[in-house]
Amino acid sequence: MELKRMAGKEQSLQIRRSGEIEYLVFPGLEKDGAAKHLVSTRLGGVSKGIFATMNYNYKRGDDPAAVDENYRRTARLFGKTSDAFVCSDQTHTTNVRAVTAADAGKGVTRPKDYADVDGLVTDVPGLILCTSYADCVPLLFVDPIKRVVGCSHSGWRGTAAQMGRVTVEKMREVYGCEPDDILAAVGPSICRNCYEVGKEVADIFQGLFSRKPYTDIRIDEIVRDDHNGKYHLDLWRANEVILMAAGIRREHLFVTDLCTCCNPDYLFSHRASQGRRGNICAFIMLNGPQRAGI
Repeated sequence: MELKRMAGKEQSLQIRRSGEIEYLVFPGLEKDGAAKHLVSTRLGGVSKGIFATMNYNYKRGDDPAAVDENYRRTARLFGKTSDAFVCSDQTHTTNVRAVTAADAGKGVTRPKDYADVDGLVTDVPGLILCTSYADCVPLLFVDPIKRVVGCSHSGWRGTAAQMGRVTVEKMREVYGCEPDDILAAVGPSICRNCYEVGKEVADIFQGLFSRKPYTDIRIDEIVRDDHNGKYHLDLWRANEVILMAAGIRREHLFVTDLCTCCNPDYLFSHRASQGRRGNICAFIMLNGPQRAGI
């Protein structure tokens, strides 16, 4: 399948395959082998129809047995079983949960006992953190020094509320991470050319990026005014700026060049499919000795 990749952007993403499964990784996050991660594509699962084939969403009408199998196939990529997953319960908040071994399996092999969680962080090796997407922005984090990983879901609401900064602050607060040690990535999501928004959303971003610590950023880097009551929003650039302001070093930050909406046969896109779709996921796991029960 020939993919549309954004011209002029560094290709920080690499395509990898395992049997029928095709997935995406940021080689820059693999420093020191501290963590394993991937962003899924639509290829290599067993779901059918509008969910074909690697869908992870149980709530949109797919056969639950197919979703279970998709998780099992993904777990094997990590050398694990499905009870290693811990899933978010995302509702476009900036709530970030510090995950422990007691959370293993939640969202896949057993119910979640938490709600309104759009970000997950952990220092527990062997847990696979999981957040899901269909145009929103995956944010992935690795601290190879403190040995902490995280992933967060950042749609326009999460981005406007600075989810990247909130996740970095949670890693510092709970685990003592230093931002300039953290490796971070802005994952595959809708690009600026595809993401038309109205004035009410544009105004929120124009307000955010007119305040400190963002006053050195030109607003047209984030929001393009089409002068017809419509605007185009660059969530990739917005999250990049937010993460650097949170202390992530530019050389530790990797940004997608792959748009979900431009590639709807490869990545699920809510906008391209008009809502008839499944979900891709971002997964990340801290490497190291497995703890009991995981």
